[in-house]
Parts: sequence; structure tokens; C-alpha cells
Amino acid sequence: MATLYTHQSINVRKTWMLMGVFFVLVIAFGWVISWYYGNPLLLWIAAALALIMNVASYWYSDTVVIRMTGAQPADPERYRELHRIVENLAITAGLPKPKVYVIDDPAPNAFATGRDPAHAAVAFTTGLLSLLDRSELEGVAAHELSHIGNRDILVSTVAVVLAGFVALLADFFMRSLWFGVGGRERDSRAGVLILIAAIALSILAPLAATLIQLAVSRKREFLADASGALLTRYPEGLARALEKIAAASRPMRRANHATAHLFIADPFGRQKGIAARLQRLFMTHPPVEERIHILRSMGAVQ
Repeated sequence: MATLYTHQSINVRKTWMLMGVFFVLVIAFGWVISWYYGNPLLLWIAAALALIMNVASYWYSDTVVIRMTGAQPADPERYRELHRIVENLAITAGLPKPKVYVIDDPAPNAFATGRDPAHAAVAFTTGLLSLLDRSELEGVAAHELSHIGNRDILVSTVAVVLAGFVALLADFFMRSLWFGVGGRERDSRAGVLILIAAIALSILAPLAATLIQLAVSRKREFLADASGALLTRYPEGLARALEKIAAASRPMRRANHATAHLFIADPFGRQKGIAARLQRLFMTHPPVEERIHILRSMGAVQ
């Protein structure tokens, strides 16, 4: 039977793979930029930045995510029931109680972050807390604690920082090309080919970073749903919570593509028409109807 720790080692390996891919991408950027500006020192700077960002993404990515989402520590008195739910579920799961945060936002949503169970945090929007009853909130909290137990939060949180940094590097290089800052003469055929490759790399690198985010996001949601249902022994609670969240269908005030994959539901809400079809191509979450169907199938088996 699946447990909260079934895919822990797999997700740890994914994190190292992600950090390795990031290191290679930044080194490639450094080589291209050092060639373009004729300065080998830039390659060493890129290598140093890649190393620093890998370390920083591991140790401080949770702090970055908390600040990006505007989450604030949940007051133990005002949110006593929320603290009690999280603590009880953490004890049941055999996990340390994570830090609890609240986001002042009417859109119902929640996420977990942190590098390991001992340094984890969960956050819930005020919209979610006002919308769900206790059993539904327990289902959402169990889902987020499952991310912590499965070590999903490590690979997902690291992806936020690294993907954002790659996008910034690409933007810097493209702007330098646009405004014609420095650079080699481009009269040689080899120089033109390398320049074309550089432009292609600057365009494709952020896309590759986004695809990495998508690869580590969709499957983990199904796993967290199942693990959360096993934790509460009541799949219907999470199923009803997902229904209510989907029905609300409103974007968060501080929705961000870099952190979208962390949330239990898409923070941009549901789009309509052409926008909806485009959204499905880059969606960070599996269809909510499919998630609900699987949860209710688990309840039927029980």
C-alpha cells in the first residue's frame, strides 16, 4: 500500500537532476555570453553564479516562495482551529508540524514549501478557510502534508528559483542583443551560426525550465491526493474541497507563473474559449474532474 514516503527517494533524485540540468544551462549561457563579448571571465562568473544559485535554491527557496506569495504567519489564536488540524495530521503522518501561513486572498487555494519535513511550511488563503468546512479543510491540509512527506516540496520549490534565474539570464542576453551592447563582429559565417545558436538558447532555455516545472508537477498532484486520502481515511473530504475550489474559479491577486505549480489548484483560475485551450497546454495541474473521480473511486473501494 502507498504511504507518504513511497516516492521520497525518487523526488530527491529529481531535485539533483534538476539542479544538474540548471548548472549545465547556465554554463552554456556563460560560454555563449563570454564568446559574444570576447571576455572569458564571464564564463567563470556564470559558473560561480550557477553554483551559488544551486546552494541558495536549496537553503532559501522556501523563504523566496513565502515572500513571492505574500503569505504571513497564521496567528495561533485567530487561526487556532487551522493550527490544530495541521498539528493533528502531522502527528498522524509522523511528520514535524510545519509552519503555518495565511494568504489574504479571496481565491481558495493552498500550497506547501520547504527543503525537508523539518523545514517545511504550509499556506492557506483566507478564501479557502472561509469556503471549506472542517472535513474539507482536513483533506486539503492532508494533501499538502503529503507533499511534505513525499519530498515533493523540495523539487518543486527548487524549480521556482532555478527556472526564474534561467529566465532572467535569457532576458539579459536578449536585451543586450536588442540594444547592441558590446559583442563581437558578426561578419564570419561561424560567428553568425554561433549567434543564431545563442539566440535559440536564450529562447529555449526558459521554455526548458518551464517544461521541467510541468514534469514534476502533474503526477505529484495525483500522488498527494491519494496519500492525503489515506491519511484522513476520508477521500470525500478532499473531493468536495476540490469541487468547491474549482467552482470558485477566480484568479489569485498575486498569481505567478513561477509558483503556480506549488498550489493545490491553478492560481490563475479557469479560462474560457481559446485561452482555456492554451492554458491546458501549459497547465501545472491535472484536470480537477479526473482528480475528483479518482478520490471518489478510492472512497467506493473503502
